Amino acid sequence: MNIQEKNIFVDGAAYVNGEFMPVAEASVPVTDLGFIRSDATYDVVHVWNGRFFRLKDHVDRFLDSCERLRFNLPLSRDQLIDMLHGMVARTGFDKAYVNFTATRGRLAKGSRNPLDCENRVYGFTIPFSWIAPFEEQDAGIAMIVASSERTAIETMDPTIKNFQWGDFTRGMIEASDAGAKVAVHLNHEGNVTEGAGFNAFMLKDDVLWTSETGVLMGITRRTVLEIAERMGVEVKVTKVSENILRSADEIFISSTAGGVIPVRSLDGAPVGGASNARVALDIRDAYWKLHDDSEYSTPVRHDIVQA
Repeated sequence: MNIQEKNIFVDGAAYVNGEFMPVAEASVPVTDLGFIRSDATYDVVHVWNGRFFRLKDHVDRFLDSCERLRFNLPLSRDQLIDMLHGMVARTGFDKAYVNFTATRGRLAKGSRNPLDCENRVYGFTIPFSWIAPFEEQDAGIAMIVASSERTAIETMDPTIKNFQWGDFTRGMIEASDAGAKVAVHLNHEGNVTEGAGFNAFMLKDDVLWTSETGVLMGITRRTVLEIAERMGVEVKVTKVSENILRSADEIFISSTAGGVIPVRSLDGAPVGGASNARVALDIRDAYWKLHDDSEYSTPVRHDIVQA
């Protein structure tokens, strides 16, 4: 890669319609149903110390979502992975946030049938993006319980990662107004679901609780469950009542955008007692150590970009 090429990707790289370009130059056609109807799915994988974390799992989830939406992608699995490596390699980023998106695309002329569309793939990578940076995590972040319910699973399957964030956006604004970092949503039964870009965990009486349904099956969530099992922590993946949330000894969230993040307060009230986020921080430490494990991480292929 020559210096001139490297410089044009200094703020990030994007992939649109088969071409790589600086992220600031990327755009989506205004008639793409992904834009005008949110008919799309996406995934986010991060790069840490020059290695993708759980790349295969993210790609598997993305392709499964595409199949369930009946997308016929213009890229094969191998071409998709090459695209992800190609974006990061062009930037030279050692730590990166990598988004890849499939949309329904544009309707064929004279058609209203979504299955007549030519589906599209987009991607972009920018410097690593945090829900909360490390310097905030040790002290924990503030959370609220959103007043808006999570969209019902009968309306939108949350296991297909999607852009229908109306409920999440309301919660994020509500959290901002309350001086909090994040909002967690309950469902119509009053059980805990998830928040904008994260899964939630509650530790109560040495048992770790997390929601079974109404949530995205997060890759970081999966990693937390694996770590907890190795640590010998009892885990319950089931319906989680608001009472468990409010009486928890510890609360933490999991996300590709930041890993494992302790919560210090809920609706302004301190969380927990003597444990002081002990389990959350132990899981967080184990999570970041896995980023150097070849079973979990994949080196960015810089040789994919020709000099």
